[in-house]
Amino acid sequence: MSADRRGLLDAPAETVAPLLLGAVLTRIGEDGPVSLRITEVEAYSGEGSDPGSHAHRGRSRRNEVMFGPSGHLYTYFTYGMHVCANVVCLPEGRAGGLLLRAGEIVEGEELARARRGEGVPSRDLARGPARLAVAMGIPLSDGGSDLFAAPYRLELPSAPAEGYAVSPRTGVSGEGGTETFPWRFFLPHEPTVSPYRRHVPKRRPSAS
Repeated sequence: MSADRRGLLDAPAETVAPLLLGAVLTRIGEDGPVSLRITEVEAYSGEGSDPGSHAHRGRSRRNEVMFGPSGHLYTYFTYGMHVCANVVCLPEGRAGGLLLRAGEIVEGEELARARRGEGVPSRDLARGPARLAVAMGIPLSDGGSDLFAAPYRLELPSAPAEGYAVSPRTGVSGEGGTETFPWRFFLPHEPTVSPYRRHVPKRRPSAS
């Protein structure tokens, strides 16, 4: 059973990331199930080591789930309107997570399209973290859910995906915009993978 592989998630995010590529995540909502084959993730480390991580400055009310047991769902709002979904990794007491950036809908496509829009192409249903959450029907209130228990089911592969690719994370850099983390993991040549967007440091207005 996939739940028996929960221990595989008790590792640093950059180690777990290749295991999530090709994994299938299912959410069974009141209107039916939707299953997603994961094709792109981003890894985020814990306290003090990764400025891009919500856990960088330590435990807080917002990131409490990241410090809990692995295999749980961490959700948050971005831009005050979009939900993003993350898989928690590392043993309880240590923080790490993997942002689900994109995937292929392999079950429940009609339901996913009803949520996303009738004219949306199949490849775009879950192409990007906000779109993925909408297509899967993942609400902010599902934060903390066990991904190995209803309404979720996470089916991990027995080995890391072959031929996966790595790049800097999308639109993320380190302190001062000078450091990048090559922790975006994806399956190349998959049409569902989101386009890469590099980090662009904000320019401060010059003194007059």
